[in-house]
Amino acid sequence: MIIKPLLKAKAELTHGNVSKCPVVLSTRIRLARNLAGHSFPAWARPEQRREILSGCFELAGDVTSLKRGLRFDIGELSDLEKKILYERHLISRELMSSREGAGAIISRDQSCVVMVNEEDHLRIQVLRSGFHFRRVWRTIDRIDTGIEAKLPYAFSRELGYLTACPTNLGTGMRASAMMHLPGLVIANQMEKVIRAVNQLGIAVRGLFGEGSDASGSIFQISNQTTLGESEQQIIKRLSSVLESIIEQEENARQKLFESERIKLQDKIARAYGILSNSHLISSSEAMNLLSLVRLGLDREIFSEEYRANLDRLLIECQPGHIQYSAKHLAESEERDVLRSAYLRTEFEKIPEPDFGKIKRKRTSKD
Repeated sequence: MIIKPLLKAKAELTHGNVSKCPVVLSTRIRLARNLAGHSFPAWARPEQRREILSGCFELAGDVTSLKRGLRFDIGELSDLEKKILYERHLISRELMSSREGAGAIISRDQSCVVMVNEEDHLRIQVLRSGFHFRRVWRTIDRIDTGIEAKLPYAFSRELGYLTACPTNLGTGMRASAMMHLPGLVIANQMEKVIRAVNQLGIAVRGLFGEGSDASGSIFQISNQTTLGESEQQIIKRLSSVLESIIEQEENARQKLFESERIKLQDKIARAYGILSNSHLISSSEAMNLLSLVRLGLDREIFSEEYRANLDRLLIECQPGHIQYSAKHLAESEERDVLRSAYLRTEFEKIPEPDFGKIKRKRTSKD
């Protein structure tokens, strides 16, 4: 398996630092870039795409964050390898189905990715655990500057960076946060939040982006406008919206624990019981149950030391990761059996919930 070195390495999302703001699982910035004097990927001939891919692979050795990274042609990967990378948010659905001459460069800690010949020549991505837009921006700006020094970008003084899709013109930047919002979901307030932020030019999508479900009450929230604002302005505006959502989520949780405490305790206890004892569990059910246990952890029903375990399980219970652990082609029901066995083993490490330690309120400053 070509991606085996990545699966053995400690990754940002599976072994990264625990967020000081539990509502925000991770932050990501992605830049869309095209090379001056070259046809965009959809119009390029196969030999042109291969030439660009080869040139980008050579360039990676000059970019500090990517020097020891894994480089691969998407055509060399199995469907399972693509699925695993997608579940780790390292490649897009579009790259998974890309034509000849597409690939990616992924850093060893999987925090930095350059996708080549997806919709644009380059999709540069930096992802970090927690709420760290400034840190992520500094890293991706440094990578972007280093690449541009070697490969001049297609740029217009009027329109900014030129992209295959007009919605990415200007900065070509998409900044997003992965947020865990069970309070708003249980209180049936998410639709209201989505409508409000949509009016501010902010998009709300599911766990794996556009068209995906919000499994485990996890949502991707990102800017929609890339033209007419600077990168710093986009980050500042998005951060302001995210801070408002964090406050609404914390308030929703507080009200739920005050008005429906017994029901929530029962939900959390049942979730722990099923994850600890089930023998057949789907990825969707696992995500929703892990979400409830994580909510309990945020209220100190479980010890903080197990947060990293839970965040890792949100990724490792996905179908591709379970299929990989099977070491053979497993049908859906067998995967559900393997997933439940894996979760039982992991939950042996997590003590039973202690409802006498419920925290009254957690603020975004904690």
